[in-house]
Amino acid sequence: MLWVSLPDQRPRRELYWMSRMPGTHVTALAQQEPLGDITWVPSSYRRPVKRFIEAGALAWVKGLDQQDPAAYDWVASLELCSLVTGQASRWRRRAGGRRPLQAVITWENLPDQPIYKVPPYKQALESCRDADLLLCMVDAAREHLLANGFDDERIQVVKPGVDTEIFTPAERPTTEPVVAFISPLAPNKGIDRVLEAMRVVQRTIPEASLVVAGQGPMRAQVEAAAADPSRRVRLAGSLDAHGVADLLRSSAVFTTAPRPTWKWTEQLGLAYLEAQACGLPVVTTRCGTNDEAVQEPNDLVDDSVEALADALLGWLQDDERRAAAGRVNRARMVAEHDLATQVTRMGEAYAAVERSHTS
Repeated sequence: MLWVSLPDQRPRRELYWMSRMPGTHVTALAQQEPLGDITWVPSSYRRPVKRFIEAGALAWVKGLDQQDPAAYDWVASLELCSLVTGQASRWRRRAGGRRPLQAVITWENLPDQPIYKVPPYKQALESCRDADLLLCMVDAAREHLLANGFDDERIQVVKPGVDTEIFTPAERPTTEPVVAFISPLAPNKGIDRVLEAMRVVQRTIPEASLVVAGQGPMRAQVEAAAADPSRRVRLAGSLDAHGVADLLRSSAVFTTAPRPTWKWTEQLGLAYLEAQACGLPVVTTRCGTNDEAVQEPNDLVDDSVEALADALLGWLQDDERRAAAGRVNRARMVAEHDLATQVTRMGEAYAAVERSHTS
């Protein structure tokens, strides 16, 4: 498989999962060296402006035309409207014949995604209508594809996995009132409201603390809170998977507070899965389709500081309730989101398409 990366693609996600599919070898055009057993082709990008993030990046990868289509069974990329997906569509058409097949991975859950109306994103979308596999990471992505006229026979849904051997519960869950926020420090993830909610929590539990892991444009706001000892905020910065797992195991509750933007709403959130795999309850705001990840007994609350604080207090004040929720969350992650199981299912989705082309 040839994977065509976005310029800002995060590690241990889609590319890593594809490389873990049984019987699969992946070559990746990517700016950063990827994790996993992957052949890396260091790549640069033509990027006139850095306006959007992830799939909305105005960026084209360099060097795709130097790859031989005959060397690959598949070409794959992330999101329908990404410009690298448009590149992959054109590249594989020039090969002619039935190979390589094309797969597009998507999380998109906005039925009326406004970026689809903007050239060249619209051209990228239209270019992959004949992709052989549209692999959805959330149920809402399938509904999104159908609403936009894609062929249901080309769509498969396989939920993302979490490494349940790295993300494991603590031997003895903490009784300290520590809240973890692990997410980009950006307005759409709500760190500002979490900081304010912790002020409310501390009126009842003065010793409650917040640990923040992540980077982003609101880092200065977190640094200012961390500099004030009365706020009981610690900024952990960027962490690898093991660091995230250690932080979660030392915390009592996981929280975020996403809010939609003009072109994005919460889709699933891998951090929710990681927290639940570590046996933590989750408190977050209702946003997009994060209810696919955050289910009872966890809390999806209204978009307000007061609602966040009330839910956090409910968990921090009840050790037995937290422990019971942790057991439920861990069991569901193992049953429904174990990484080894989910990457096997992804491989089966590819294999089914291949069988249909050889029968």
